[in-house]
Amino acid sequence: MVARASPFGDPSAILARHETPSHTRPDAPLIVPTGRMSTTPPTTPPATPPSASPAAAPSSGERHEPHTVWWRWLLILGVGGGIVALGAPAGIAPEAWRLFAIFIATILGSILRPAPAGAVVLFGVCAIAVTGAMTPANALKGYSDPLVWLVLCAFFISRGVMKTGLGERIAYHFIRAIGQRSIGLVYALVGTDTLLATIIPSNSARAGGVIFPIARSLAQAYDSHPGPTARRLGAYLMVAVYHCDVIACAMFLTGQASNVLIARFAKEVSGVELTFTSWAAAMIVPGLTALALVPIILFRLFPPEITHTPHAASFAGRALEKMGAPSRGEWMMLLVFVVVALLWMTTRWHGINYTVVALMGVCFLIITGVLQWDDVMGDRAAWDVFIWYGGLVRMAEALGETGITKRFAEVAASLTLGWEWGAALIALVLIYFFAHYAFASITAHATAMFTPFLVVVIAAGAPPHLAVLSLAAASNLDAALTHFGTTTSPIYFGARYIPQKTWWRLGLITACATILIFGTVGPLWWRVLGLW
Repeated sequence: MVARASPFGDPSAILARHETPSHTRPDAPLIVPTGRMSTTPPTTPPATPPSASPAAAPSSGERHEPHTVWWRWLLILGVGGGIVALGAPAGIAPEAWRLFAIFIATILGSILRPAPAGAVVLFGVCAIAVTGAMTPANALKGYSDPLVWLVLCAFFISRGVMKTGLGERIAYHFIRAIGQRSIGLVYALVGTDTLLATIIPSNSARAGGVIFPIARSLAQAYDSHPGPTARRLGAYLMVAVYHCDVIACAMFLTGQASNVLIARFAKEVSGVELTFTSWAAAMIVPGLTALALVPIILFRLFPPEITHTPHAASFAGRALEKMGAPSRGEWMMLLVFVVVALLWMTTRWHGINYTVVALMGVCFLIITGVLQWDDVMGDRAAWDVFIWYGGLVRMAEALGETGITKRFAEVAASLTLGWEWGAALIALVLIYFFAHYAFASITAHATAMFTPFLVVVIAAGAPPHLAVLSLAAASNLDAALTHFGTTTSPIYFGARYIPQKTWWRLGLITACATILIFGTVGPLWWRVLGLW
């Protein structure tokens, strides 16, 4: 790989900007390196200050010519109407079938984007209530889901990290330590996330509340923001860290909240008991293999413009010297960071819900003046994600309660009737895996489909341990497919570094790579362990 130019402009000019450190002034923008290493003054206009929150970013909706917009709406309405016209299969209530039609139309709308994603989902929620597929209270229930609020809080905490300058300081420390190559930054963040996955059983708390603010700070420290400079570094950081977090979810019983449910379902159906130790022992080898390869795969498919930064370490050291001692705001933000993380790690002892812990952190930031109420209300990206993610979570959850997913498993089983158990296992796991396109939550997917698919796979003759571990891995890895696959996806996608089409393309490729790794390395390793 040919080394690219450093992201930093003239060091003396940039360091001069630190004469009055931004972190000492609450209203000042973050100080970041801009431009490229050059012996002449930069001729390009300055980039948008990193302190500009996603709230200031353009709408996520694309602008289309009027005739194009109407064509997209007609296609969406035609697909939804066509499903309704086909009529509900026997055993499926008409209301459930209408819900299915609206859900498919909403997903199609989020792809075609005739309007911003939040608006499309809001239309879908409205349609569910208007058509009687669900009562208004049930249709809006997603907006009271604690996980949806946890995602919202992650955005607010991230805003505090940016505003105080703590994110800038952390980013400079990362750059000084391992800033020689951009892929090194990814491995450092991924290593931290994987380590935390052993003690924080919430991927949104871990990757959203702890890792995401640092990742965004690093992107902004390299003058990479949503828009024209996204590919400089931020886009690669966001997609690589997210996909590796999905792998970390699969590696431990504490990787994400619904793994405990999966373990319970497995024991009830097959008698296979997945403890923390047995889960980690089974998943550690395929997991580490995937963690090593995925950043490289994405680096080849979606390389950052900045790949080699030989002057980064020395620049970051001088910048930290100029920043001086941390400000009061940084100390308050660091206190919230540490306390929230500790409470998340020890929730099994004190019993405080993850979302409540995050809300406490946001409230503390407001009380101490680190965040103003205008900061909270003005974060457009956070509220946009809240609207579309809350709506999709409820739609997918309700769809799982209708019996349609169970019918889907029965149809899938009939397709593999009479097959050898190995072929049936592969086919059914892949069907289960790609069915996640219809779910906005790992929990919703596993709750609706894990048990019926496990029953079918074991009935086909697959060894119980092999069947359980294959479906457990697929339950987590399939979250890579979409921008709503799990609670962290709207956080990283919502940073607006990557268009939806690109996110889905990279998600499909990465998801196929990880399921291939777990589907080959996994069974070989489980054979070594004597599990089948």
